[in-house]
Amino acid sequence: MPIDQTGEDRPLLYVGWIDALPVPAALIRPMARGNFSLHASNAAFDRLGLAPASTKAPIKMRRAIERAAAGAADDTQEFSCRLGEGVGARDLRGAIGRLSAEYGDEALFLLTLIDRTQEMMTERNLRRELVSDSLTGLPNRAGFQELVEQRSRGDEPADNAILLLDLARFSRINEHIGPLAGDELIITVARRLKSSLRSGDILARSGGDEFAIFTRITGGRADVRELARRIRGCFDHPFRIGELKVSVDCALGCAIQPGNDTDIGDQIRHAQIALKRAKQTDRIEIYEPEAAMLSDNRFGLETALRSAIEEDRLKLAFQPLVELGSGRVAGFEALARWDDKDGSPVSPAEFIPVAEDSGLIVPLGQWVIAKAAKVLAAWDSDNGAAPVECYFSVNVSAIQLVRDDIAAVVRQALETNAIGGERLMIELTESAIIGDPDLALSVLSELKALDARIAMDDFGTGYSNLAYLQRLPIDVLKIDRSFVDHMVEDRDKAAIVRTIQSLAEVLGMKTTAEGVETADQARLLSALGCDFGQGYLFARPMDGPEAFAYWRESLLRPII
Repeated sequence: MPIDQTGEDRPLLYVGWIDALPVPAALIRPMARGNFSLHASNAAFDRLGLAPASTKAPIKMRRAIERAAAGAADDTQEFSCRLGEGVGARDLRGAIGRLSAEYGDEALFLLTLIDRTQEMMTERNLRRELVSDSLTGLPNRAGFQELVEQRSRGDEPADNAILLLDLARFSRINEHIGPLAGDELIITVARRLKSSLRSGDILARSGGDEFAIFTRITGGRADVRELARRIRGCFDHPFRIGELKVSVDCALGCAIQPGNDTDIGDQIRHAQIALKRAKQTDRIEIYEPEAAMLSDNRFGLETALRSAIEEDRLKLAFQPLVELGSGRVAGFEALARWDDKDGSPVSPAEFIPVAEDSGLIVPLGQWVIAKAAKVLAAWDSDNGAAPVECYFSVNVSAIQLVRDDIAAVVRQALETNAIGGERLMIELTESAIIGDPDLALSVLSELKALDARIAMDDFGTGYSNLAYLQRLPIDVLKIDRSFVDHMVEDRDKAAIVRTIQSLAEVLGMKTTAEGVETADQARLLSALGCDFGQGYLFARPMDGPEAFAYWRESLLRPII
């Protein structure tokens, strides 16, 4: 249909098709500085209120009009812009291109717009969910890192600090008061922390019971310790959760970063290293490069140990358990040993803690049990198919006791190698058994059903409950080496050993003394009634063939 045939700048042009377009559209004539005159438009465009030469026209749209006017005939300019402010703002995507000569005027351009408001709102909401903690409304770990990077780029270079805070005993509190009350505790902690910070500081919930704080500092460590004092003050008073009052403490780790260093990821990692130390020392820890080097070394050791377990590159060493009354070898303790790829031995004191921290202690313990059973079967074969009259003792960690099905592991090892359960003794530390007596009773009962024997290692170093000790099906108490050392000269130590021996006799258990290094110690232990001895007096840990030969020799000549 013809429109406004009277205007000098509007030639006779049939433009009825523009009303059929499903999006806001207009025919415009570009003017200076991105302004335009309107030749024709549809109703959807008119509702946007984009009048010619209007100051409401977004700057991005005006620049696109300028580029289109200066460009080639077939050049189409695309752009995105935001129209209006506040809740009524619209997000638009637009395109503008010159009309061809067949429409009667090459100075006219077609401007089309697509309303992306709902799409952009959904995207912003999703983005907000990705970087925010839904419980507290604080930034999460990703949001925290993003905010810190923005702050570091925008401000003048200055030293800053990142503190990580971990709530002590939160998991136990959560178990007792329930997850909903636990959530309420987290929210209350977040409020207290926020009130203790300055206006420019950033607070985030970086994990389940972990918070992260970013702050600018001018006084170095003194500033950090002052902030830590204020944070610790948040926990001076109990938290009221419903009808309960809950006391909570925290561990604090910090990393300080110079203003010209913007690697936020490394700084967070350094703060995590400091936090791990803080959990052990119960005081604020500030990152030191030496600690990071130690952490990196432990991670490298963990990776190498995992490969060694998977590739079966570990080996067993055997230390004899000698019957003090007869001098014969009653059994051997099987000990995991590891040589690195260069053939250098790695101390158990070095790799066992790494295995426990990383969870590798579970596959390592499984490997030791399976390997010990396999070696026993091989010894039987080398003994003319007659069972070797000795047993192997294998250590099981507290972590494996909780995470693994030890009875199933032992059952599989016995069945695979066709040996009896009495040939294996499972050693558990006193702390592992007493830490969860009900679990220990269940596991030990399953092991006894397989005819396996049970030893409590390091007895006397923990806080044994005698009532539980009486209930547990334990065969042997191992007297810790700290009591055996210097027991000949120290009457108090000798008295402790005598007491443990008397307790074992009352409970129907045997005893094994660890760390026996002198003949005088062996004689005194035997006189006190101790059943077995283990230590360098008899032999250091040895490999399989050497241990088998040692057992055979003990049949001909007593060890002591």
